[in-house]
This record gives sequence, C-alpha cells and structure tokens, in this order.
Amino acid sequence: MTRKTPGGHARRQRSNRRHPDLFELAPVAIGLFDDAGHVLDANRALCDLLGYRHQDICGLGAMDLLHPQERAERIALDAADPGSCSGTPLHRQRMLARSDGQPVFCDVCSSVSTEEDGSRVWVAVLQDVTKWNPPPGTQPRESLHDELTGMPNRRGITKLLGRLLDDGATDRLAVLVCNIDQFKRVNDSLGHEAGDELLVVLAQRLRSELPDQCTVARVSGDEYLIVCSDIDAVGGLEALTLRLSKSLRTTVPVGGELIGVSACIGATAFDNAVRTPEDLLRSAHTALSEAKTRGPGRVSLAHPDLVTLVTGKMHLEGQLREAIANNDMTLRYQPIVDREGSVVMAEALVRWPHPVRGLLSPDVILPVAEQGDQLRELDLWVLRTALHEAANWPMSGGRPVGIGVNLSSFLPGDPAFVEEVSRIVDECGIGWDRVVLEMVETSLVDLSPQAQQSMSELIERGVRFAIDDFGTGYSSLARLKDLPAQIIKLDRRFVAGVDHDAADFAIARAVRNIARAMGRACVAEGVETTGQLRLLKFLELDTYQGFLFSAPLPAQEFRELVDSPLPMG
Repeated sequence: MTRKTPGGHARRQRSNRRHPDLFELAPVAIGLFDDAGHVLDANRALCDLLGYRHQDICGLGAMDLLHPQERAERIALDAADPGSCSGTPLHRQRMLARSDGQPVFCDVCSSVSTEEDGSRVWVAVLQDVTKWNPPPGTQPRESLHDELTGMPNRRGITKLLGRLLDDGATDRLAVLVCNIDQFKRVNDSLGHEAGDELLVVLAQRLRSELPDQCTVARVSGDEYLIVCSDIDAVGGLEALTLRLSKSLRTTVPVGGELIGVSACIGATAFDNAVRTPEDLLRSAHTALSEAKTRGPGRVSLAHPDLVTLVTGKMHLEGQLREAIANNDMTLRYQPIVDREGSVVMAEALVRWPHPVRGLLSPDVILPVAEQGDQLRELDLWVLRTALHEAANWPMSGGRPVGIGVNLSSFLPGDPAFVEEVSRIVDECGIGWDRVVLEMVETSLVDLSPQAQQSMSELIERGVRFAIDDFGTGYSSLARLKDLPAQIIKLDRRFVAGVDHDAADFAIARAVRNIARAMGRACVAEGVETTGQLRLLKFLELDTYQGFLFSAPLPAQEFRELVDSPLPMG
C-alpha cells in the first residue's frame, strides 16, 4: 500500500472544521480525498464499513480501496466529471474492497470543497448497497442499478422483493409506484440535462424523507418505485402514500427555472391475491393507472375490484390495437345536407364491432385509444379508410360529396402531417376539394407557425378545415379570425334549445353572423326536430346534420342514400 500523508494531516483537517463532531457522529460513511484520490480523513462509519482503523485508512490511495474488478480509478468524482467544479453533487457507483478483500458495493455522492488555504478537497458520502449486488463475476452490477441516481433499477428492486418474500416478510410488505406529472414538458422545454437534474434531486429527496423501512428505486424514465418492508411501522399504506405524495409536491430549481412538481401514485400491499414480485408490481401499476385517470397529483390504493376494472381496460386496449392493425374497425357516415335536402358532405364516425361487447361507439373507443396512446394510429386509420370508401361515391345533384374526418391526435403540429395527408389522398385517388379535416376548437388554440403553415399548404391543394363543436372551447375572436379554417360547426348543445331557449337562439345567430363575416360556412350539428330546423333555416345556416335527416349509416347504405334528396321536415 502506498501512503501520501500521515494521520497528522487528518488531525489538522478535523481541527480546522467548525463541527468535527457532526463528521464523526454521522451514521453514513464520509471520506475526504485530495486531488490525487488519497484519503485525507474518514469518519467512524467509513472505517467500520471498510474494516480499517482510522490511522490505517488515512493516506491510502484509491487503488488501495477499490476492488480489483472496479474499472474506475477514483472513489470520488474527478476533474473529468461534468460538474466537478460547479459544486453540484454527483452520484457514482463504486465497488470497494474491505481490508479483508471482500467486495463492498457503494453509492457515492461526492462534491468538491475549497479549504481556507485554497486547496481542493473532495467530500464523498458512501452508502452500502451490497445487498443489491451479486458477488463479483456473477453478474454486472450495473444491471441492478440506475446509473443516473444510484438507486436500484427494476431488476434490483424485483430482486429485493423476491428476497423479502422468500424470507417470509409478507404480511407487512407494500409497494408504491409514482410517475412525475408532465415530466416530458421539462425535457422538451429545458432539455434532457435539466430533466436528469430534476430526477436526481427528487431521488435525493425521496431518500432523505421516506422512513428507514422504505427502499426507493428508479425503474424507468420518470417512474420511482418504493418497497416498504414494514407498512405497519410507518402508519399504514394510506399514510405512507400521502406522505410520499406530499414529498413529491414541491418546487425544484432546475436549469435556472423553478419547476413545480407533483406525481401520481399507485400503492398496494401484500395479500392472498398478490403473492409474487410480479403480482405486487402489477397491482401497484394498476392503481397508478387509475390515479392518472383522475388527473395530476392523484393517488390510488389497489383493491380487488380496481384490479379487475383496470385489467379489463388494459385488455381492451390490447384488443383495440389488434383491431386497428387488422383492419377490424368500421365506419358509419352521417349525411350533411343543404337547405334543399341534397347531401353535400358526410362525417365519418368510427365504430368497433367488438366480438363480445357488440358495436362500440366513439364514446367508448376514444377513451380506450387515449389511455393506450393509440389516438394517432386511430386517426390515420379513419382518414385512410374514409377517403378510400368515399373515392367512389356517386354524385349528389351533380356535385361531388365531401367527406369529413375528425382528427383528435394527428394534428397540424405533427411533423409528418402534410406528408401523411398528401400520401393518403394520393393513394385513395380522391379529389383534394372533397376532403374536410375536422378538429375541435381547443386543439386549434395557439397553433404554432409551423402548424399554420401545414394547414395553409393543404388548403392550397384544396383541403378544407372545419372547427368542430364550436362554442364549447375557449378561443377568442382574435384567434378565430387567424385560424385557417373554412367551416364552423355549431355545437349540438346550442342547437338543442334553439327553438325554445332565447340564449341558444342568440348564440346560434351570433355564430352564423361571425361565420358569414369571416367568409366561412356554418354547419348546424345535432338537428333532431323540425322546430330546430325551422329556426336554423330562418337564421340561414348553410348546412345541417342530425338524426332528423339520417342516423350514421354503413358505407353501402350511405351510397344508396346519396342519390335522393332527404326530406326537410
């Protein structure tokens, strides 16, 4: 062993510190290192961890303390580490060797400090995580740890769960899983380095604020998982869940900005139905899914009925994914007529012929697609299918019939919007001027310049855009004026009372006047009675849609309907 400095240096270091007792009494291992990586001082916890007397460890070099299989050359960070001179604590994993040669796996949090004489000292706090790691040579330690935070990863925490279950520690075992709300916005607006910084800060917060019975893991991007070995000792599952929620509801300085943080949390405890590590993780994630449906910052505790419900939803998501991929969906077409009853356009409405539940409507399909992140694929399927089927529709009154398609996720802000729409139109061989892309008012608020440019490119080719459910969003008239849309669809809730409610009548008239002033056509949705139609015709809306004329029809029945004008009440 090579020594650089005698123990006298360590004594001088201690005498110069204001609170040497805190250093010595700290329950975690702390070491001070010089620029070359030699030990300047070590507290009692570090000496006990590595099996050295104080006078023997001081002066040892990194190569004396690191295990032969450790690839790093230092215990603390060095000048090559990003942030090494900024004072920002960084986490690393190191395999050290005890004085008897046995490996000790440690999470090392270290930072640089400047002494009164101007020299630099590296302060390192070491946490023994040997229980997470296999013996040297049997498995790479990185596979059980998250490199960013030093926490156990999914494999590491699953290994711990298995060990606890094998040891019979089941009746008080609990698992909590949490997702940081809107974490993607941090990455998108401030960059991935800022996102990583936030994850590290939250990891440190969880380590310091949760009870000793809890072990924290980072199992994916913004997802932390907590294993509690004794839920009774911490006040029960609900109390621990609320404590975790409070800990993650905070404000964190990241990338020069103050970021408000919250998290959705799902929690579960061991019972007769939840017996394996996989069962516990699945049950906790089921509760997490339920929490997310109720909004940011929500928590949910797993119970048998919830597991059955959410498992059913996940099964339905998988079935929907298969139905879209296998072309097992279908469309219905509801006609839109002019004042004479001639069909001028149809709106495509998706249906799902489910083998067990029967024909499912958009009210069921869209929430399932949204939960399963399938809205974009569903939009593209509907657009492709509707344009393909409409390409060969007969003329109506000597005019081609337009086809309207609702888009909920595949929107002008999508980088591939123009390319995808153009490709589908060309493949289907339909006239550009027959295509109407409908979007709800809220999706068109604050369009980026790129999105507006995409819309303009398609408009130049003949595509029309419609604002669906107009009046239910929060667009200002100034925004409405700037939107490159040619059609406004008056929402059915204002149509419903137009013949007996003065407010609905006034709103319908105002929307018609706005559309006319801006040179846009106005469609009345949800027309169901002759009284409604009479008042809407009096207001001179351009076209009408609703069950008064026809329910949504299968493709073949709609083709047969196109040839004849519909009765206008």
